[in-house]
Amino acid sequence: MRRALLSLLLASSAGAAAPSSSLDAALAARVRGGLVDYAGLKKDPAGLDAWLAAAAKTDAGEFALRSRDERLAFLINLYNAATLRLILDHYPVDSIRKIGPAWDRSRAWKLPVVKVFGRAVTLDALEHEMIRPVFGEPRVHFALVCAAKGCPPLRSEAYDGARLNDQLDDQARAFLAQKSKNDAGRAGGPVRLSPIFKWYMEDFGGSKASVLRFVSKWLPVEDGRAVAWSDYDWSLNEDKR
Repeated sequence: MRRALLSLLLASSAGAAAPSSSLDAALAARVRGGLVDYAGLKKDPAGLDAWLAAAAKTDAGEFALRSRDERLAFLINLYNAATLRLILDHYPVDSIRKIGPAWDRSRAWKLPVVKVFGRAVTLDALEHEMIRPVFGEPRVHFALVCAAKGCPPLRSEAYDGARLNDQLDDQARAFLAQKSKNDAGRAGGPVRLSPIFKWYMEDFGGSKASVLRFVSKWLPVEDGRAVAWSDYDWSLNEDKR
């Protein structure tokens, strides 16, 4: 009997871990070239809201039964979906940093807008307590999108535990190919990288040298190059076409 119950729980968790059609459909319809049609999404948020409502009901015990990649994919999706909903709640707005008072530009990340496991948590808590220290996966910084143009591009599909490694590699490739953010420059000259690598340097080995080694899989750089940081664009990652 106990074995049968465990089998049912595992089967349930495997199905729940897969990206739902409602989130996939919302992203496919409203994300183009890594940017978001917020006006269109605000008119028709049903798919996004349905996924968030289902995510809010996720049981912590059931969640723990999922595989590592299923859990990480779910939490990345949750961060991105909750950020989209936060922007919609304040739209039109031209930067996530304008949500809240002018004297606190980080207010958006301190609001309890993420509902999961029977409680409400902040975007900061989700990233810095539930994702980064638990999974130790530096490529999440290419997948978590804070609604700014300086962020990596938002995928037009949800993350899927069964394909997560390939999706994260693809995100790294896409982000590091954006020359306004990351540029190998001329041989022997400085490499210009997104300040994401400076803010989260400890996740990439703790030094500029380790950052260079990490990005060299996708960006043609050599050891010993000087590193400079590009400017971060906090304007909304909006597709206005």
